[in-house]
Amino acid sequence: MSSKRHGKHRRTEDRDAAAELRPAPDNLSVEEPGADGLLRREFLQQAATGGIATAGGVAGLIKAPQVDARPAKSASPGLISLTLRINGSKHKLKLEPRVTLLDALRECLGLTGTKKGCDHGQCGACTVLVDGRRIYSCLNLAVMHAGARITTIEGLADGDRLHPLQQAFIDRDAFQCGYCTSGQICAGVGLLNEKHAKTGSDIREQMSGNICRCGAYPNIVAAIKEARAALAKGRQTDR
Repeated sequence: MSSKRHGKHRRTEDRDAAAELRPAPDNLSVEEPGADGLLRREFLQQAATGGIATAGGVAGLIKAPQVDARPAKSASPGLISLTLRINGSKHKLKLEPRVTLLDALRECLGLTGTKKGCDHGQCGACTVLVDGRRIYSCLNLAVMHAGARITTIEGLADGDRLHPLQQAFIDRDAFQCGYCTSGQICAGVGLLNEKHAKTGSDIREQMSGNICRCGAYPNIVAAIKEARAALAKGRQTDR
């Protein structure tokens, strides 16, 4: 009898100890929504079915703040005032510092005889003269040549009298489609001013930066030779 009483007392103590070890009941009931607006049951269901991203955890249920995806507007460079001396006339312009001489000629002044070909300084269609020397206008900024003496294809002729090289291009049939012609002529005039070309090989070498896709190279060389002779004759006449 005594042993039975002691056994019953021991089982009661075991139940009390187990109750102390059992975690306290959760304050959030099955049907009460939590702070994030989800029911506890919904939370457990989403967690069980993989609805909650592992990397995100519980934070994945919180809505991220809206971020403005529109690109920020960059401040455009300010306009600067400059004067370009082109074909004997002065032109006062207000341009962004990044405007090329080619775009200033074509877009701002309407001098479209200078052509835009590759826009990378590889074809020579945009060649103009600056202080008598040939340059690629697509690779030069307009602000770099403020006050310099710029000559385009429109400024080579003297009224109705063509430049000797312009006339030679016509006489020697040195162009076909004509797109590269203005650059070829300006480059040829610069070459004659430099007085580097003594032979046909020199001319071909010095004109290699100007591409003619029609392949009129032999006639171009012949035209430059003819213009050189005409200029030399004119100089002798002037004497």
